[in-house]
Amino acid sequence: MPFTVKDFQGLLRLLERRPAWRDALRAALLGEEFAELPKLVRELVRAQRATNRQIHALVKAQAAIGERLDGVEQALARLTAAQARTEEELRVLVREVATIKQDVAGLRQDVTVVKQDVAGLKGTDLERTYRERAAQYFQAILRRIRVVDHQHLADLLDDAVDAGRITPEEKDQVLQSDVAVVGRRDGEQVYLLAEVSSVVDREDVERARNRASVLERATGMPVVAAAAGRQATAGAREEARASGVWLVLDGKVESPA
Repeated sequence: MPFTVKDFQGLLRLLERRPAWRDALRAALLGEEFAELPKLVRELVRAQRATNRQIHALVKAQAAIGERLDGVEQALARLTAAQARTEEELRVLVREVATIKQDVAGLRQDVTVVKQDVAGLKGTDLERTYRERAAQYFQAILRRIRVVDHQHLADLLDDAVDAGRITPEEKDQVLQSDVAVVGRRDGEQVYLLAEVSSVVDREDVERARNRASVLERATGMPVVAAAAGRQATAGAREEARASGVWLVLDGKVESPA
């Protein structure tokens, strides 16, 4: 017997009166998956809500990160500006240090010049002292000491140059002697040439010996060589003993013998 529209309408009215039959029919027609669809929808809604919350939290975190990045960028900008100022200050400092170094170098040169000038003044003053007090300082070597005038010494040397006993260069060397005196030793007239230095060294002794030898050839008279000062190096003492040069240190005479 065919199922008619009238039968279908009657079935619908019957299902309306019998909800349990309706649910059973729906399950039979659609299967278990359709029956679980509301549950799945509810789970999907819950998942969507959780996703929404995660997205919201992510948006907030992203906003916070953005704010932090803005702070980092500002801090980097300030750091860059500070670094630029530091570099400029370093460049200024380098220029100032270079200027200071130049100033220090200039001061060192000035100090060196001053030291040389002071040393020269001390040397000149010491030479003048030995000339002015020659009779006191050299009395253990000669008696009746008289300082030889520079012009008189030059005349003696000119005569020797004219006679061919010394050369003009040797004359110049003797005229550079610091002290020249004449006196008596063992009953005869003797000249004495002295090199004066605050600290007598080997070169002072050698100059005294060489210049005394030239004056001896120029005058044909005995000439005593002496080196005078406040103190002497070990090399000066050794050379003085070897070459027969007298040492006069702070008024104390040291014989080469």
